[in-house]
Amino acid sequence: MTWLTVLEHLEVFTEMCSAKFWGEKCRWLVIILIQLAKATLRILLLHWYKAGIQTSPPITPLDRERHLHRSSSEDSVTEAEVSLQSTSTTFIGQRSKRVVRTLNSTPVLQLRRWGSPQEEQRQWSSQAGIQHPPTILTQQEILAESLYITRPLVHLLALGIWGQKSWKPWLLSGIVDIASLSLMRDPKEMRQSERAELRRRTFLLLYYLLRSPFYDCYSETKILFLLRILADYVPGVSLLARPLMDYLPVWQKIYFYNWG
Repeated sequence: MTWLTVLEHLEVFTEMCSAKFWGEKCRWLVIILIQLAKATLRILLLHWYKAGIQTSPPITPLDRERHLHRSSSEDSVTEAEVSLQSTSTTFIGQRSKRVVRTLNSTPVLQLRRWGSPQEEQRQWSSQAGIQHPPTILTQQEILAESLYITRPLVHLLALGIWGQKSWKPWLLSGIVDIASLSLMRDPKEMRQSERAELRRRTFLLLYYLLRSPFYDCYSETKILFLLRILADYVPGVSLLARPLMDYLPVWQKIYFYNWG
């Protein structure tokens, strides 16, 4: 999961650097290698480690505001409540009121965290609340997740066969995406993170409107026309709309691939 997260964060940067320094052929070679590595790691997580529905990225970023809010609310516990919650593994100093771990309950050096018992308890409880076991998938859902994992490779293979201007890779990728979502069970029976991932995948279907060749034939003129109207007739919107008109072709070329 760590290697997969690193790959997902660096793939666009690596692709742009390879195109800048070594040309278009090297760029496509880097794309193929990265997608092969990602698909291999995801297949291992699905079939070997039974990771279930995998989020993107697999290791979600830390919600610092929520964590700080939780820590501040827990720090507001009164001294009386702390003394009631203390166990035989700790004692409270009479003058300093500091909670100290007893010598008998001190772990070995390799496992020692050098933090207060309350902070360690918060960390373990927060990790236990986050790391729920994944939902056990049926054979049909494993097939659906496998389709989603191999879809970038299918798209790249179709690009190699029919070319970048053909509609067949675009249609094939969309069919695989829709089939993968259709084979999944009712999201109400899944964990919150898994439901959020399925909603994200459903929303990403709208990105097909911004992907070539649909974007080149239909979306580009309409989006640019709408942005130009907003920039000319709505006060203040031009500060955002005009830079967006300039950068949209670059963003579309880099970020709106069918395998992204």
